[in-house]
Amino acid sequence: MEAAKIRIKKDDKVKVLTGKDKGKIGKVLKVVKKTNRVVVENINVVKVHQRPTQANPQGGIVDKTMPINVSNLMVMCNSCVKATRIGIKQLEDGKRVRICKKCNQQIDS
Repeated sequence: MEAAKIRIKKDDKVKVLTGKDKGKIGKVLKVVKKTNRVVVENINVVKVHQRPTQANPQGGIVDKTMPINVSNLMVMCNSCVKATRIGIKQLEDGKRVRICKKCNQQIDS
């Protein structure tokens, strides 16, 4: 399966559309293009059993943020403060920027 074009970038604010964290807003920590997944701060947190190591001699159960599929997220616009689709606009100097489809303002990363 070929990876789709991901328009979500690191440090974007995104809103979760589906799943157990539906409606929550978080900051993107990491984008995994190969699997079309994104790690979002405090979203899709699971309990993981940690075996004892030298760094963590106690071991135990820890919380870990797992990746979520890109299709379950929407970027939040800073100016209209809504979840929106993203468009690409080319400026006069040849630079390409992402814009909000609702208010046509530039989305800052």
